Amino acid sequence: MATLRDIAHAVGVSVTTVSNVVNGRPNASPELRARVLAAAEELGYRPNRAARAMRTGRTSTLGLVLPDLTNPFFPELAQAVENTARSAGLLVCLIDSQSRPEGEADGFALLMQHRVDGVIWCPLGATTPPTLKDFDKPIVLIDRPRAGYDVVQSDYAMGGRLLAAHALATGHTRIGLLSGPHGVESARQRRDGFVGAHPDSLEIAWEINVDFDGTLPPEAVTALTRRRSATLVVCGNDLIAISAIRCLAERGLRVPHDVSVTGFDNIRWTDLVTPRLTTIAQPIGAIGAKAVEVMLERMSGTAHVSRRTIFDVALVTRDSVRPPRRG
Repeated sequence: MATLRDIAHAVGVSVTTVSNVVNGRPNASPELRARVLAAAEELGYRPNRAARAMRTGRTSTLGLVLPDLTNPFFPELAQAVENTARSAGLLVCLIDSQSRPEGEADGFALLMQHRVDGVIWCPLGATTPPTLKDFDKPIVLIDRPRAGYDVVQSDYAMGGRLLAAHALATGHTRIGLLSGPHGVESARQRRDGFVGAHPDSLEIAWEINVDFDGTLPPEAVTALTRRRSATLVVCGNDLIAISAIRCLAERGLRVPHDVSVTGFDNIRWTDLVTPRLTTIAQPIGAIGAKAVEVMLERMSGTAHVSRRTIFDVALVTRDSVRPPRRG
């Protein structure tokens, strides 16, 4: 493996100069910096992270804490974070909370032991892990906002409004809601955006909160199969919607012939299930990349006040919605 001394010999400069360049110190000309970096790449130089951590107090490692990797939304998000972080020379340590508060707390404790430089976090709910009180590194929230933190998210209320407009455009006025978990802010924003968009035109026939993992409680199954109660079921995310479609099919009800269904997120499964799911698309790649960008600003000390970055969403119409049958 190439060393700093090998690079210095190849370029004809001192080891100190090479060290300054590879560590990003601003005391080398652009021309010299380019020569050193070119030689480093040609020789296959890889920095010694342990030695750098001892010198700088930084590990060049980020933590990424996600609620549930069985939900396809989160692996796609993790991929976007990891790709962007790697391009910035950072390693990502991924924690799956497994939808358990104790899993989230244990994950933060482990990241603190490994001295990560910051954490990108999608919280389970409103509760803060007790281990967080001793964590003094930057935290950037992703997908699920919380006061006092930097957050990168989609415009969930906009998604709710788009679904409400689509409901009216396709002739649906009696709606069943399988809202996401009440304790998650992003779920409430989706629901409130829909309900508040056209309150005089849309009637909520029933509403039940369902966990984002898509497991339907008995009261949700009962509501879904109550004939003529709702012509459109609006779901808090795509997993809930896919579970609803399966539940209806098992009981002899066809989507969208007997009842229409919508989701939220546009995970990759939505174009594979039958019928293909009408949903709201989040820009998952852009969200993950932006979260890393905000973290880099925090790590460099250039960001001083918490801020919220909100991305627009888009309606994706497929086969799971059609005008309701008359009579």
